[in-house]
Amino acid sequence: MKLTVDISKYPLTENYIEPIRGFIDELATFDKVHIITNTLSTQLFGDYDDVMEALQVCIKWSFNKYGKVVFVCKFLHGDLRPS
Repeated sequence: MKLTVDISKYPLTENYIEPIRGFIDELATFDKVHIITNTLSTQLFGDYDDVMEALQVCIKWSFNKYGKVVFVCKFLHGDLRPS
């Protein structure tokens, strides 16, 4: 099954760029997940298990490294990446 996730990260700190960039860089270590970023969010595309594994690992990593952050996610069935 294919999955699309739209995720936004809101670090609860004045220095918010580095935690966002770090999260995206960590996601990029997962070769089976396709990533598109824009100014509002990051989109992940791929097989359900691969995307969920990347999210689980990277969200936990982000909490451990940066502390308090808010994640807002939308999960959509299918691979909805733009053509």
